[in-house]
Amino acid sequence: MKIGFIGLGNMACAMIGGMLKKGLVKPEDVIGSAKTEKTVKDVAQRYKITTVLDNRTVARESDILFLAVKPVFFPEVIGEIRDEVREMTVIVSIAAGIDIARIKELFGREEQKIIRCMPNTPALVGEGCTGVCPGEGVTEEELKKVTELIEAFGRSGVVPERLMDAVVSVGGSSPAYVFLFIEAMADAAVAEGMPRKQAYEFAAQSVLGSAKMVLETGLHPGELKDMVCSPGGTTIEAVRTLEARGFRSAVMEAMRACADKSRMMSKR
Repeated sequence: MKIGFIGLGNMACAMIGGMLKKGLVKPEDVIGSAKTEKTVKDVAQRYKITTVLDNRTVARESDILFLAVKPVFFPEVIGEIRDEVREMTVIVSIAAGIDIARIKELFGREEQKIIRCMPNTPALVGEGCTGVCPGEGVTEEELKKVTELIEAFGRSGVVPERLMDAVVSVGGSSPAYVFLFIEAMADAAVAEGMPRKQAYEFAAQSVLGSAKMVLETGLHPGELKDMVCSPGGTTIEAVRTLEARGFRSAVMEAMRACADKSRMMSKR
């Protein structure tokens, strides 16, 4: 089975690297294309895969084809490759704001197999979180294969397309909120006299460990929070201050704005 990538940016490379590291594919099973000679050479050297400058070659050879280009380039790229893509090829989109109906419209055939995904940047360190939405005509076997490939660089979950805007807000865009939180905690630690490098390490490790507790204990986040908040202690005082400043409301409003923006993009 040939796995193709149109676009060889950071996300595509994270995906390729994860698949190769897990042994799900061999270098000779992967082909990718990019706009520049430098990118093509760099990626070929790093992963030992076949790389070309011609998107049509990748489209023609792929059994599963990942479209790893920015949403604004979808009409141009699909217009270039649609006559080369076989009807049985599974197209996997990782673009935000472009729904399955629009992708099928660009290909000009309703029967084209489409799987819409929304990964996030922690895929770069093998800890991604990806929403997966199969279109009509995608078989269970095809969905299972694509999901297996995606889980080479993190976790995944199958969702109906009506929830993809929520996936964008809670998965695709959310690392940015977490980075802001880490930066803010580190700034506060620096204000208390801690060296900045150490402050970032403490803040980042605390977020990593806390997330791991949620995933591995199965306990409700509120229950885990209560375990840290001793009566009359320092933690509950910090929580009280966060609540007074509208911490949870600010996060919820930010995620709603993100989801609304995703919905607007899909209507263009």
